[in-house]
Amino acid sequence: MALGIAAAVLVGCLSCHDEGTSGTSPNPSVPTVGAAPAAAWSGGTPSARSVEDGFVSQKIVENGERAMGTHLAFAAFTTPENDAAKVRSAFLAAADEIRRIDALMTTWRPDSELSRVNAAAGVAPVVVAQETYDIVAASLHTSEISEGTFDITFESLHGLWKFDQDLDPHPPTEAQVKAKLPLLSFHHVHLGSTDRSVYLDQKGVRISLGGIAKGYAVDRAAKVLENLGIRSFYVQAGGDLYTRGKKPDGTDWSAGVRDPRGPEGSFFALLAVTDHAFSTAGDYERSYVVNGHRYHHIIDPRTGYPAKASRSVTIWAKTALEADELDDAVFILGPEKGLDLVESQEGVGAVIVDAENKVWISKRLEGRLQVLRNPTDAL
Repeated sequence: MALGIAAAVLVGCLSCHDEGTSGTSPNPSVPTVGAAPAAAWSGGTPSARSVEDGFVSQKIVENGERAMGTHLAFAAFTTPENDAAKVRSAFLAAADEIRRIDALMTTWRPDSELSRVNAAAGVAPVVVAQETYDIVAASLHTSEISEGTFDITFESLHGLWKFDQDLDPHPPTEAQVKAKLPLLSFHHVHLGSTDRSVYLDQKGVRISLGGIAKGYAVDRAAKVLENLGIRSFYVQAGGDLYTRGKKPDGTDWSAGVRDPRGPEGSFFALLAVTDHAFSTAGDYERSYVVNGHRYHHIIDPRTGYPAKASRSVTIWAKTALEADELDDAVFILGPEKGLDLVESQEGVGAVIVDAENKVWISKRLEGRLQVLRNPTDAL
C-alpha cells in the first residue's frame, strides 16, 4: 500500500495537435498521467490565455493550488455564461472542497477523525462522519477484491519507511519490518454500521486513507465545478486526474501516460479521454536508490517492503476514487493478476509498465491507447 501517492501530469496541447508526439509535455492544458504537475503551474496565481481551437476562439483558464500534500491543478474552457472570472472563482471553490476533505481525513493533524481512530486502537470504536465511514468501507471492499494488496493499515509502518518530507535513504532492518508486519491487515479494521464507528482491534494498528482520499477529493471538486456550470475542465491532485466534457472543436482531452524512467513530464503513450478519471502509482516519485536497489513508497502489505512487480500503473475509470484505490493494488499484484482484477471491474482499464519495462494494456484500452515509443529502461 502506498505511503504516499505518485503525482499525475497533464499533457498535450489543446490547440496544437502535433506537439504531443515528441514525448514531452509542452503544455499542461491536456491531461497526462503519472508525473508531477507540469511546471507551467505558477504556484497559485491564476492566469488566462486565448486559444484558437478550430473556428472557436476561447480562453483557457488555469490555476495552481496546493492541498493534501500535493499540487492541485485546474483548467477549463470559458463560455458566454462563464467568463474567466467566474471560472477562477469556481476553481477556488473546488480547491476549498479538497481542503475540507483533507482536514476530515488526514493523519497529519492530531485532531482529525483518522488520528482519533488511530489513537483509540485496541481501546474503543470512534464515531466518524458519514463521508469518512463510506471511504473506509470502500477501502475494505477493495482490500477484499485485491487479495489484501490495497490495505489502509499500511500506516502501521509509520516511521520505518521515510519517503515524504522526512525522506531518509536508510531502509529499516528486517527485524524492524518483521516486528510491525502483524499489524498490517485490513482484517484489523471493523465498522459499526449502526453507529458509524471505526474500530482498530489491536494497539499499534494505524490506518491512512492516503491511497484513496485524493481520488475522492478530485471527484468532489469536479462535482463543485459541474454545479457551478463549468462544462469542459480537468481537475488534478497529484497523481489523480478527472476530465469533463470536450474541447470547443468537439474533440476529447488528451492524456499522456508518464514514462516512469524518463525526465519529469515525459510520456510514452497518449489516450483521448472525456468524462473519465486517471490515477497513477509509480515507483519513481517518492523513492531512493541504495546499493543498486530502488526503494519507493508503494509498500506491499504482505511483506512490509516496497512492491517489486511494476514500475508504474495507470488506471482509467469512471471515478477518480475507483482509479485511485485500484492503482496501488494492481501495482503490487503485478501485470497478470493486476489485469485480471482490472478486467473484473466494470468500465476500468489499465496501462502497466512492469519491472522488466514491458508495457501491458488492458482489453478496454486496446485500440484507444496510442503508444508513441517504448518507456525508458533504467534502474
